Amino acid sequence: MQPVNALPFKIRGWSAWAPGLESEGAWRAWAAGSHGETAEQTGPAATPVPVILRRRISPLGQAALRCAWGLPDGVKARIISASRHGEFGRTLSILETLAEGATVSPADFTLSVHHALVGLLSIAQGNHNGHTAVAAGPESFGFGFLEAVACLRERPTEPVILLYYDEPLPPPFDRFDSGAALPLAMALSLSMSGDGESLALSTEASGAAATGTDSPGLAFLRFLLTETPGASWNGTRRQWHWRRLAEAA
Repeated sequence: MQPVNALPFKIRGWSAWAPGLESEGAWRAWAAGSHGETAEQTGPAATPVPVILRRRISPLGQAALRCAWGLPDGVKARIISASRHGEFGRTLSILETLAEGATVSPADFTLSVHHALVGLLSIAQGNHNGHTAVAAGPESFGFGFLEAVACLRERPTEPVILLYYDEPLPPPFDRFDSGAALPLAMALSLSMSGDGESLALSTEASGAAATGTDSPGLAFLRFLLTETPGASWNGTRRQWHWRRLAEAA
C-alpha cells in the first residue's frame, strides 16, 4: 500500500552527467555497482546543443543543459530548475571583480541569477511555458522534485522537466559545504499520463541528521536504474521516499 501522501507520476525520460558518467550504459553500470572499467569503456554520450547553450556557460551548466536538451516534451513542458548555488564559480568571479574595484561583466551578471540556465534553455527550445527555480540547500533535489510533481497535479495535461545541477564548493567556502560529493547534473521528463514508468514521491518530516553515502540526486538515480521497489533519502528537514507503482491492468 502506498503512503497516503504519495504523489504519483510517470517518468518519460532521463539524462544525467557526472565526471566519467554520461551515457546510459555507464550510469547503469554504476547503479549495478560496477563503476570503473565497465563505465569507462561505455564512453560518453555527447548530445549536440545550440551555440546559445554553450557560450559563456560553465562546464556544469553546459552539462545540465545537455542533459535537458534531448528529453521528451522539452518544447511544451514547464521547467523546474533546482540547485543549491547555481553556477557558483560565476558568482564568485563577480564578487572577486567587485572586491578588486573593477567593473562586472553585464553577461556574467545576467547569467548569475538562479534561473538563468533554464531561461536560456526555454529560449533555445522556443518553450513559452513557465519555469521555476528552487534553492533549498542540501535538499534542493527533493524540494525541486516536490515542486515538479505539484505542477503535474496542478495541470495534469502539461508535462514537467526537472533540471537539477550541483557541485562541491571550492576552498575556502567548502567548510560551509554539505551534500555534494561530486559534480552532478540531471534532467527528468515527468508526466501524469502516457508512456513511462509509474512512480510515486512522498515525504515526511525528518528532524535528524542526513544519512546515506549518496546525495539525494544519486539516491534517486540508483533507485531508477535498478529493480528495487523503493528508495529513501533522509535529510535534516525531510525524509524523501520514491517507490514504483503497479501498472493498471
